[in-house]
Amino acid sequence: MVAVPGSHTGWTFITNHARVLAAIADNPNIRIRDIAAHCRLTERAVQRIISDLEQDGYLSHTREGRTNTYRVEPDKVLRHPAEAGLTVAALLSLLVRDETDRIGEPGSRPAPLATAGGTSE
Repeated sequence: MVAVPGSHTGWTFITNHARVLAAIADNPNIRIRDIAAHCRLTERAVQRIISDLEQDGYLSHTREGRTNTYRVEPDKVLRHPAEAGLTVAALLSLLVRDETDRIGEPGSRPAPLATAGGTSE
């Protein structure tokens, strides 16, 4: 089962749709129950979000026995005009952590952020 993050109050930068999509991209066989726990949503809310994402072509799934295997469409362009030209893959590259980042391996360090001038550090 996916570890549940601590509680949070106040606003956040990331939408629930992006959180659900990132959880699925991180594990295409993840259960709705685990997505809900990870994203701090109800299972019904996760089902609605998955339906939205499938309806607009960002996500599809195949049923294998009792398991769904999801497929994210990485080349699909984001909906909002402010993100014109930005793909799902670009968004997910910011949201889905590499396994070494997740476990905090000694000596590993996150990549430096770009500054306003376009250079890093």
